[in-house]
Amino acid sequence: MRDDPMRDNTFPTQLTFDEARSIVDTIAAANRLPTERLAIARTHQRILAQDVIAPMPLPPFDNSAMDGYAVRHADVAAGETTLRLVGEQFAGRALGLRVGEGECVRITTGAPMPEGADTVVIREVVRVDGENIAIPAGIRAHANVRRAGEDVRTGDAILAPGQVLTPARVATTASLGIDQLTVSARPTVAVFTTGDELVPPGMPLDPGQIHDSNRELLMGLLRADGLEPTAWPTLPDDPVRIESMLRDAASSFDVVITCGAVSAGEKDHVPALLAEHGRVHFWKVRMKPGMPLLFGELDRARFLGLPGNPVSVFATYATLGRRLLDGLQGRTEPRRQFRARLAAAIDKPHARREFMRGTLEAGEDGTLRVTPDAATGSHRLRAAAMADVLIVVPDGPQSLAVGDVVDVLPY
Repeated sequence: MRDDPMRDNTFPTQLTFDEARSIVDTIAAANRLPTERLAIARTHQRILAQDVIAPMPLPPFDNSAMDGYAVRHADVAAGETTLRLVGEQFAGRALGLRVGEGECVRITTGAPMPEGADTVVIREVVRVDGENIAIPAGIRAHANVRRAGEDVRTGDAILAPGQVLTPARVATTASLGIDQLTVSARPTVAVFTTGDELVPPGMPLDPGQIHDSNRELLMGLLRADGLEPTAWPTLPDDPVRIESMLRDAASSFDVVITCGAVSAGEKDHVPALLAEHGRVHFWKVRMKPGMPLLFGELDRARFLGLPGNPVSVFATYATLGRRLLDGLQGRTEPRRQFRARLAAAIDKPHARREFMRGTLEAGEDGTLRVTPDAATGSHRLRAAAMADVLIVVPDGPQSLAVGDVVDVLPY
């Protein structure tokens, strides 16, 4: 490794957050992962990579929405009347029953409507006397009947590429008889934490050491996003060993994420390694927390170097790391974001965009209100644990008053 491969760099640095986000989007779009065809049982929370066109209507036939009696509305429109029971139709195979003048058929929820019937009278309002069924007045035409195609018509566009396959969406495809879908491959992700000071939880600490929380934080965030990350051994403060371990991971994984060793300290070896052996897309973003963020490529992997403080890890992953992984999978649906009124004032003297921890609540009037956490240090993980959103404080010095509206990112 050269003494200072960063000295003659040509990559962007000290970017605005929007500039960094644009570069992440561009790189992700240029490196979309391949697709795979899976049984629908394996597609939950995956990103769809095909159009889904309805091959049939939903419901596929007229059916009853309630347990009751299928009738001709013409027979009951004049008021209370008595009809003759001529059969029973349960949910399942259609029996080919027909309702003629003055007749009715007992029917259950989901059962196909008999020919001639156009209305279902619920069982709770009728009187049964042997084969005679007394129907009260006031029955509405077509009551309690689900019409074929009222939910989906044949040829309707149901889902589009880039959408997340939620349980309801997977269930919709199942109801259409579709048993396989084409989805984007999930990125393989290697996770590293860095520093000789890190000790696994459960192990004793020597003076100057701390327990490694970033590994669990990042692995948990990735798993919550439906990924299956691989935790690698902690990177030591040794540039030769760092290079060996990172290049090994980068040859086999789609994405490599590190925590720490990306600033400008004597033991922050990762930026120089990436500059010499890979490619740096940008280094340092004007955001708080997380300014030393590093983004580039090493071998076949997209490389994301997050800062070492745990709240910085959280903020940079939630805002840019997740965006990279979504983009690689072709996700087009934006992540959830809300607008809320501040419950306490914010005074931000610096120019960076800030992602401040906060607690979101809905008032009795239905208005969302967010309370900033007073603990702003990027090492204060407990504050992140007690909060549930990141408050987006715009670029430039800001003096935001109680009641001002801000963007909030739930987590």
